[in-house]
Amino acid sequence: MQLTAEGLGAARGERPLFSGLGFALAPGDALVLTGPNGSGKSSLLRLLAGFGRPTAGTIRRDGKPLGDDLDSYRAELHFVGHQEALKLALSVAETLRFWGDLAGRPSQDGNRPLAALGLGAQAELPCRFLSSGQRRRLALARLLAWDAPLWLLDEPTVGLDDEALGLIADLIRQHRAGGGIVVLSTHQPLALAGAQSLSLADFPPARPLALAEW
Repeated sequence: MQLTAEGLGAARGERPLFSGLGFALAPGDALVLTGPNGSGKSSLLRLLAGFGRPTAGTIRRDGKPLGDDLDSYRAELHFVGHQEALKLALSVAETLRFWGDLAGRPSQDGNRPLAALGLGAQAELPCRFLSSGQRRRLALARLLAWDAPLWLLDEPTVGLDDEALGLIADLIRQHRAGGGIVVLSTHQPLALAGAQSLSLADFPPARPLALAEW
């Protein structure tokens, strides 16, 4: 997969967030989004996930606008946002199966992702008993439950201890080594060798607002 953005602009409601933003990502690349709160990091990740349209510019997958085949594009990505989207009455293992069924990608081995994220012992535990860090690990376990070349991660390190931070960095390294692409925002140090960095503060908003063509 090749993922590019050209002249991209976005707004939240009536408030413009950024404009003129661009990047180009090839297999194995990582892009770290930085910038103050409210600068549009989460909004950019949602645009890259195909949730909504930019106010200007174009996002392309393999040279073609996302709107040309949005369904197949979404099938090639994992989006992990701020909210873990847990059903507290379900067990850890049931939650992972639920996500896979919802995506039409049932996991062949639900134990492997849980073990990799240090949740093997909690597989049958209802989610309501998980700590905040364990809930975040569970949200990230879907990255390993089924293959997707593009990972879009919004503050994936929130609530994680140093051990878990190293674990996530290693998962990202392995994904990139296999040709995957990662775009993430984070306020915590995360060792990602060769990653690109993009500060949204460098792309101040412009007016007027209008929806761009896909």
